[in-house]
Amino acid sequence: MSGELEIPFLNDAHEDEDEAGEWDLLIAFNELRHREKIQGSKKVAQTWRMKERMKTVSVALVMCLNVGVDPPDVVKTSPCARLECWIDPLSSQKALESIGANLQKQYERWQPRARYKQSLDPTVDEVKKLCSSLRRNAKEERVLFHYNGHGVPKPTINGEIWVFNKSYTQYIPLSVYDLQTWMGSPSIYVYDCSNAGIIIELFRQFSLQRESELESTLNGSSARFGGPAPAVSSVRNCIQLAACGAAELLPMNPELPADLFTSCLTTPIKIALKWYVLQNTGKLVPKVTLDLVDKVPGQLNDRRTMLGELNWIFTAITDTIAWNTLPRELFQKLFRQDLLVASLFRNFLLAERIMRSYNCTPMSSPRLPPTYQHPMWQAWDLALDICLRQLPTLLEDENAQFHHSPFFTEQLTAFQVWLSYGSEKRNPPEQLPIVLQVLLSQVHRLRALDLLGRFLDLGPWAVSLALSVGIFPYVLKLLQSSARELRPLLVFIWAKILSVDSSCQTDLVKDNGHKYFLSVLADPYMPAEHRTMAAFVLAMIVNDYKQGQEVALQGNVISICLEQLSDSSSSLRQWLALCLGKVWSSFDNARWCGVRDRAHEKMSILLNDPCPEVRASAVYALGTFISVSDRSDQANNIDLGVGMMLASVGSDGSPLVRKEVVVALSALVHQFESQFSNAVVQWMEEEKQKEKSAMVTGEVLGLQSSSSNTSFGGSISSNDSFSGEGSTMKRTYSNSTLTGTTFSSVYLTVWKVLVQLATGPHKEVVDMAKQIVNTFKLKASLSARPTYMIQNPKSSYSAPSSPSNTAPIHSTPPQNHIQEENVHLTPGNHMKRDHSSPHLSSKGNSYTNPYPRNKKLITDRNPGMIHEEDSRSLTSGLVTTEFFEWSCRHFAQPLMRLADEQDPESSSHHRRDFRFLRNANVRQEAKEEQLRAGFNRLDVEVFVNKNQGVPTAIKFHPYECHVGVADKDGVCFWDWEQGTKINYIYNENLKNTKISAMDFINPHDESLLLCGTDDGAVRIWRNYLTEGYDGKELVSAFQAISDLIPTVRRAGLVLDWEQESGMLLASGDVRIIRIWDSQRETKVQDIPTGAESCVTSLASDSCGRSLLIAGCGDGTVRLFDRRLAQSECRVMTLREHNRWVVKVHLQKGSEGNIVSASNAGDIKFWDPRFTESVRTLNLAPGITALELHKHADVLACGSLNQFIGVYNTSGDNLSTIKYHEGFLGQRIGAANCMAFHPHKVKLAAGSTDSFISVYSTPIKRS
Repeated sequence: MSGELEIPFLNDAHEDEDEAGEWDLLIAFNELRHREKIQGSKKVAQTWRMKERMKTVSVALVMCLNVGVDPPDVVKTSPCARLECWIDPLSSQKALESIGANLQKQYERWQPRARYKQSLDPTVDEVKKLCSSLRRNAKEERVLFHYNGHGVPKPTINGEIWVFNKSYTQYIPLSVYDLQTWMGSPSIYVYDCSNAGIIIELFRQFSLQRESELESTLNGSSARFGGPAPAVSSVRNCIQLAACGAAELLPMNPELPADLFTSCLTTPIKIALKWYVLQNTGKLVPKVTLDLVDKVPGQLNDRRTMLGELNWIFTAITDTIAWNTLPRELFQKLFRQDLLVASLFRNFLLAERIMRSYNCTPMSSPRLPPTYQHPMWQAWDLALDICLRQLPTLLEDENAQFHHSPFFTEQLTAFQVWLSYGSEKRNPPEQLPIVLQVLLSQVHRLRALDLLGRFLDLGPWAVSLALSVGIFPYVLKLLQSSARELRPLLVFIWAKILSVDSSCQTDLVKDNGHKYFLSVLADPYMPAEHRTMAAFVLAMIVNDYKQGQEVALQGNVISICLEQLSDSSSSLRQWLALCLGKVWSSFDNARWCGVRDRAHEKMSILLNDPCPEVRASAVYALGTFISVSDRSDQANNIDLGVGMMLASVGSDGSPLVRKEVVVALSALVHQFESQFSNAVVQWMEEEKQKEKSAMVTGEVLGLQSSSSNTSFGGSISSNDSFSGEGSTMKRTYSNSTLTGTTFSSVYLTVWKVLVQLATGPHKEVVDMAKQIVNTFKLKASLSARPTYMIQNPKSSYSAPSSPSNTAPIHSTPPQNHIQEENVHLTPGNHMKRDHSSPHLSSKGNSYTNPYPRNKKLITDRNPGMIHEEDSRSLTSGLVTTEFFEWSCRHFAQPLMRLADEQDPESSSHHRRDFRFLRNANVRQEAKEEQLRAGFNRLDVEVFVNKNQGVPTAIKFHPYECHVGVADKDGVCFWDWEQGTKINYIYNENLKNTKISAMDFINPHDESLLLCGTDDGAVRIWRNYLTEGYDGKELVSAFQAISDLIPTVRRAGLVLDWEQESGMLLASGDVRIIRIWDSQRETKVQDIPTGAESCVTSLASDSCGRSLLIAGCGDGTVRLFDRRLAQSECRVMTLREHNRWVVKVHLQKGSEGNIVSASNAGDIKFWDPRFTESVRTLNLAPGITALELHKHADVLACGSLNQFIGVYNTSGDNLSTIKYHEGFLGQRIGAANCMAFHPHKVKLAAGSTDSFISVYSTPIKRS
């Protein structure tokens, strides 16, 4: 047996490439387009945008102080709080006027543009006049009513506040009910008086009473006068702020102002500083006194100064507390709708904290949850500590430098820490409102934008949160910045925003934001990743938005996009095409601009792009390029030229592309509806003539009908202008015009492509194409139907109506022939099956009922009548996809995060690691078995069962204990170790076709099942082991070969899958070998076989990826070098076999021999360098199947004489299997197909009696 040791596949130096790192092995058909449904994200209603912006335009300042006279129901302490608006009322005779003026200034700090009116110690009439006037001028806007009641009695339990009489001798009650009437809605009320909380409760009761009365009045008037009652104007749309509870007095601490509540609302920083000093915490800075606090340097609106920075920090902290505490809707209403209201409520949070320390509980309507103990107040105290510690030095030394607070830096760091562990399941980061504030600072802006982008990248939920906090106006304003370092960050942020909320397109156009993204897209120094995002943003700006299309066109978006179509980034090419498609969609100005720039010709280059998404985008753009309104000769010429471009990709390998082709062509056929109807009539007549000639010459129609191009009845021959054999077409367009072809041939070519798509292997593509094909076939049938005319019975046929507005392009065929074609009535009025052009069923790929209900109605009804049902069906051919929306989903998903496959901590990575360890164990355990195989029996039947149908192909899974057995219509999976059936799936191939090839794709990882049928179609399935009809998923499907040549003995579809390169070799009943690239999903090469017979078996050198071997039906074995040109690639023809080649096999390793076998029983070994065989084994004639083990010295052949012979490569007979094991074991059937396990020495065989068996070497007894 020494010779056996020299066999290449037993040499350790040539171990199978599976031993190489499986982590680097290609995983085919695993892109997003294969794993996801092509549909957009579910649109979630965005609540961040305020339904209506509101503004407080009028302010009534009502001061009831009665300086020098204390109210009778309040006993004041001595000393007592006296300051009103930081002024002592007893300091001067005109103190009241000064206090009023000061209060107005304090309010103007928050709303400078409002109309202010003071009413100092007023009467009831003065208040009524003031409020009525302000409401009248404010119209639908908000009015503020500020009431200071320090000089009058407390509010009453009847809902009254107090004012004066004209002579100031009496306190006059003013009902809140009346005040509501005068103020109207919307309004905001501020009550700075003792027992203020009682007003809030009574206000609510009065509101309900008023609405009830108003509703009753309106209902009565509508009943009396008829008609609908006008809507009740809600008076509950009012906001109230009260200084204390219903039974509480205002603080009287002499160190505090008397209007402590007003001071908190209007001068928050000043009162916060004073209160801080008064607390024990103020002792941390012992040198700071109350007098010193008044000297804090700076301006409130200058963030570079101490006072300005404190105000900035205070705004950020109160915003953060509110956002983290309030419900989102309430936060939007109080903190984002009205500038003045937002300021008052921020300051109200401070008022709650300060006044609760003096046993007062400020109240509000709507009511807020308690916030005075929120942890963010500690950050505020720290900021005050840091700032006030510097105050004495800054006041003493003019040259001393102010050190800014680290507050924002620390908060950004906290936000960054949250991002490290952030997810939708965790509580939102409380620092998000602070990030918004930081965007105002140039110092922190870059870092803040970077962190904001990382947050938005977490998903649509994060974008919605950021928008709800109010990020939108800030990032919109930043588009006015010219800083180049901000460009990548802003483009990323806007891509995220628009992927979630496309309504922002109107804001961008309104603020000229589109110019920013046009400049980014046109910047050659910008990385392709960011230009892709800019193209996406521009596509969203112009998406179904006419103003966006107009401004983008003015910004030269078409020329900018066209210049970059050859960029190396596939994502950029994809979005450039989609952006162009959206720009000129239903917009003739942009379309003609594209015509001038030869856009459609430049775009046609992308139809051959290596990336399927780019090809689909190019088809999408060309589909929208077809004119909708302009029907001039030039427009028609361009549209038909585009149609020919689109027809060239009708046989693309990607269903994604083919779907877009159907949509694009549907737009074309509906633009030229009448011309296509005529073309369909012509096509139907041609098909009928072909059928008649075929019947006369005795052609085998059954074979023709099994191929994909003729199962519908239309053979797209290579003599036509479109060739169905390849994925390319000779283009007949040039320089926007059609030369060398007639319009009628264009219509016919496009129609044949649609027919081809309607009979393809992918159900979704088929269903879409059928809508168009069925519609036009029905219309052609209706137009060819004879008109029923009583007055002239001889004139029973009428020509189809001419196309509207245009003359017919070609003449109409004789009408009597058309009538015969479509109706096929026999003398008995029975319908005859039309093999040439059956009406397509809309249900899957079943053709058992070629005449559905609507077809039957055509022939059964009066032929001169067109019913409403028919006319409706004529307009149902429009089809759509969600490819654009699906493409947009990419930007809504995390882009910065590692993919699960690359993340070593992800569960999918752990599962993959487990599978690879399992694979290594399987290979290791099989080695000993492989070494002993050359001299061991292989006849122990470890599994036998009867399959559902006659096996046509059988395959072991390399690493799992199941075997796939294909029959005519599906694949059955058996657990050969346990002896149980796992699942059966239907392949959904066409009627009269059968599965002729099968393989496992990605067997080392998550396996897919590849099935090839004898009509040339390939389908790839996922979840094939999941039980139930709906368990499996179609990953992809395409026509691997077409134009199959009918012969008496057929090879069907012959496939060879190369896992290492991702290439699929396809041949069979054709004269070529076609190579498909699974990564590109496109045809790479057509290699002519040069044989006059079919290809029966394929083998290839997957390591060197150059040698290709084909066994042919005429007995020849042909060798090809894929690296050479088409005319030179056949390098050798081996002619020693005289009969049908059953199998060709290439042994592994650089010195591996070629093994071939014919059904005459001769097995030959060839050195690839020579044309003569080096060894021949003559076995029994009548071989039906032969298999060689990849790693072991063993081969098996099945015979027509009902036995399986097992040999080593030296020709020694190891076993002969004739009977099934067991008592009275029956004789095995003729082996129809066989397969060795890729690693273990196990042989599976399927026989013509539907039995399947698995044989093993003798099992060791432990």
